[in-house]
Amino acid sequence: MQKVPQAGYTIKGLWIAGLQRSFTFKNALFPFKLISSLWASKTIIKSFKPDIAIGTGGYASAPLLKMASLRGIPCLIQEQNSHAGITNKWLGKHVQSICTAYDAMDRFFPANKIYLTGNPVRQDLLNITRDTSQALSFFKLKAKAKTILVLGGSLGAKKINELIDAHLPYFNKNEVQVLWQCGKIYSRGYQNRTQRNIQVHPFINRMDLAYAAADIIISRAGALSVSELCLVGKPVIFIPSPNVAEDHQTKNALSISQNNAAILLHEKDAQEQFQTIIDDLLTDTKKQKQLGAAILALAKPDATKDIVDQIEKLIHHKL
Repeated sequence: MQKVPQAGYTIKGLWIAGLQRSFTFKNALFPFKLISSLWASKTIIKSFKPDIAIGTGGYASAPLLKMASLRGIPCLIQEQNSHAGITNKWLGKHVQSICTAYDAMDRFFPANKIYLTGNPVRQDLLNITRDTSQALSFFKLKAKAKTILVLGGSLGAKKINELIDAHLPYFNKNEVQVLWQCGKIYSRGYQNRTQRNIQVHPFINRMDLAYAAADIIISRAGALSVSELCLVGKPVIFIPSPNVAEDHQTKNALSISQNNAAILLHEKDAQEQFQTIIDDLLTDTKKQKQLGAAILALAKPDATKDIVDQIEKLIHHKL
């Protein structure tokens, strides 16, 4: 509700929320929220007169796409994860096209509606290897030392921050450089950890240069993060959050690690297993190259174009 207006587009919200797993007062309000959102969606569609309706999952997509489909408006959904969410599984019965980022999604959707496109990613990641010298200079890093990039999302990841903090002596002892994006809400607690070879950033604006500088990347496994990291083509250790709906992040990470294209480290095992894993990876350049090549092979750099092609096909078919 903030980013879209900042980009210069009008946005309208719906009074809708997801169902809680246990009975709460919020669940009691759900029928009223659903009716309100369906009515609001009908009003928006009547006023805006769209040629197509597009959803990316989540409870906010359901009322609008349902009303659009009832009015005969072509609908498309984009499933970003390797395991479809409840909303998209339900919407899959009512839409014309489903753009997916992973194989074998006919477990969730009609096979004749699926188009394997990948997820849209920033185009400045397509040629990061040519930016290595610029990246090292930008972050003031040594070319001969190994660099680990740690990502926990814009807000940060508590468990990943605790893991990195606990291993600072290890990084210092082994002369490993760390670019540590701790997140805005954790910056006060970790900003003072900055030292000779450890850089702590609440947020990294030049992600293209951060990726270019990294030899190894430690990251959560959100859908868009995974798609970006495939394009980057560096060895990755995924530490998925276990606290997201339907454990999507673990399933995303598993779909990559099963192809021997990344290392999956479960959060519950991280403190115990991390040093062994990172030790092995830092000293095994052959494994680094294999992981980088394997994850790059899964990249879909034309995802945005392919999704737009599907959108245009639906619009033109209608006309």
